[in-house]
Amino acid sequence: MNLPSSNPADPSSPTHPKLRIAVLNRTFSSTGGGAERYSIAMVEQLSARHEMHVFAQEFDHQWPGVTYHRISAPLRKPRWVNQLWFSTVTWWATRHGFDVVHSHENIWHGDVQTVHVLPVRYNLFHGRTGWRHILQWFKVMTSPRLLTYLSLERLRYAAGPGRQVVVTAESLRAIMALSYPVCRDRLSVITPGITMPWFPVTSRRKHEARAQLGLPVTGSCLLFVGNDYRKKGLATLLDALAQLPAGVVLAVVGNPAHIPAFRKQVQALNLGSRVFFLGSLRDTGPAYEAADCLVHPTLEDTFGMVVLEAMAHGLPVVVSGPDYCGISGLLQHGVNAMILQDPRNAVQLIQVLEQILSQQALQDRLRQRATEFAAHYQWEKMALQQEAVYFSALVAKKTGKPGVVSENGK
Repeated sequence: MNLPSSNPADPSSPTHPKLRIAVLNRTFSSTGGGAERYSIAMVEQLSARHEMHVFAQEFDHQWPGVTYHRISAPLRKPRWVNQLWFSTVTWWATRHGFDVVHSHENIWHGDVQTVHVLPVRYNLFHGRTGWRHILQWFKVMTSPRLLTYLSLERLRYAAGPGRQVVVTAESLRAIMALSYPVCRDRLSVITPGITMPWFPVTSRRKHEARAQLGLPVTGSCLLFVGNDYRKKGLATLLDALAQLPAGVVLAVVGNPAHIPAFRKQVQALNLGSRVFFLGSLRDTGPAYEAADCLVHPTLEDTFGMVVLEAMAHGLPVVVSGPDYCGISGLLQHGVNAMILQDPRNAVQLIQVLEQILSQQALQDRLRQRATEFAAHYQWEKMALQQEAVYFSALVAKKTGKPGVVSENGK
C-alpha cells in the first residue's frame, strides 16, 4: 500500500490509511484469560477503522468486519511443539498481503509483539549468579521445552525492520529492558482497558445477578476471578475467608480444571456452604454486579485486568502490591484500592477485608474512586495507542528506520 504524504503515525490525520492487520492468538476466546480479552477488545475497537484478520487455533468470538482464519493443531501436547507449529504455520499464512502482523504469542515473527507475561529469560535467570546460573543453563540445554521457549523469545524480541514491542505495564517495561536490552528503544506501554457499564449497579440488579449465578441474595459476597487459582492467590483467600463472619461468601470465577484441587481445601476449612465455584463465564459482568468486593491476592500479574474490570463496576478492590501486580503501581492504598504488601499473609488480608466489610464510608469512597480511575482506561483510548504503534511499525518497515511512536503509544 502507498503511505499518504501526511504523517502516517498520527491516527488523527484525516488521510491515515486503512491497514490490513493480522492478529495472532492460539486461543481467541473471552474465557481464555486477560491476554485473550485484551486481544479481543483491541480487534473489536479497531475493526471499524482497519481490516482485521484473526489467526487462531480456537475461536469463541464473532464480530462484524473481522475475518477469522483457523490454524490447525495436529499435536496440542507437548505444548512447545504446538507453539513451534503455530509459529511456522502463521508465518507462512501472513508472510504476504498484510501491512502489519501483530502477535500476542511467543513466536519468532511479527511486526508488533504484545507481551502479557514475564519473559522466560527473566523467570529462568533473574537473581541467579555463579553456580546457580550455570545450573539453570544446564537445565535449559537438557530441556527441549525450555530451549524452544527461550529460542522463540530471543527471536521474538530481536531487532528487525519495523519490529515494535508492546508491554501492558510500566513495571513490565523495566523487566523487558533488563532481559532484552536490544528492544529497549522499541518498547511501548499500552495497558488493558475496559468498557464502562451502561448502567450503575443498583440493589435490584445485584439481587438479580446473584439469583442468576446461584449465589445467596443476602449477606456479603467476595469475588475471585482468575484462571490460575494458585498463582492468583486463592489458597490465601480461602484461609482468610474461614476467619470472617459466616455471612460472608465467596464466588470463584475461572478455569474449572482447578476446582477439584481447591474443593479439598474448602472442605478442610469447613467452607462448603460459603464458597461457590462458578467456572469460566463468557460474560463476567453479572459476577461483578453480584459482588461487594473483588479480592485479588495474586502472586504474579503483569497488570491485573480483572482489577480494572471490577473497578469499572464500582467494586472496592483488594489487590497485591506492585511487586506482584502491575496495576497496583497506578493505585493509591486507601484511596481507590486496598493494597496488600504480602499476598501470602492471610492475617493482613483478613484485616483489610474486615475494614472494608465493616466501614461503610470506606466502601463508598473506594467505589467512587474506583469508577473514576477506571474511566481513564477505556478501550477506545487504548485502541488509538495501539493504532499509533501499527503506523510506527509500518513507517519503519517502509523506510528501514526505527519507527517513532506517538505520545499516546509512549
